[in-house]
Amino acid sequence: MDLLRQVPLLSEFPEEQLRLLAFSAENVNYRDGEVLFIAGERADGGLVVATGAISLEGEGEGGSGEVLDTFGPGSLIGETALLVETRRPARAVASGATEVIRIRRALFKRMLQEFPDIARRLFEARAEAFRVTAGALSRVGAVLEQIERENTEFRADRRRADQERDEDQQ
Repeated sequence: MDLLRQVPLLSEFPEEQLRLLAFSAENVNYRDGEVLFIAGERADGGLVVATGAISLEGEGEGGSGEVLDTFGPGSLIGETALLVETRRPARAVASGATEVIRIRRALFKRMLQEFPDIARRLFEARAEAFRVTAGALSRVGAVLEQIERENTEFRADRRRADQERDEDQQ
């Protein structure tokens, strides 16, 4: 339960609900190098790393996996898959002997239905995260617009300079 409490998504769960989640979830062990899931596979829930580590790999050149990120104890992989049906974006491979707590979407959704106060807090936290992301993307958009304006001005200046040069040469 202490491990589950470390997961930001689960940290707001009351003791009783966290205990129920821990009791209902499934513990799975993997050997070093064992594949947990592959890119494009249907995701049925999330995985909390209990021990060891999990590397997420993308497609590298020659078919070898390029490590995108590595997650250790207390990390939740597949947060979105707890809430909606989705596909795995990368391949997951155990780094060393690894134990995970598998939380199926059906279990998580049932908990949210039975405890609407948790669902409300989760919704509010997700909504705030989306607002922060939208604000950051807005700033990125403004910078990209400025770059495009400057690029357009540069090209126009370059065309004028080329035209003047051509006129001078004639």
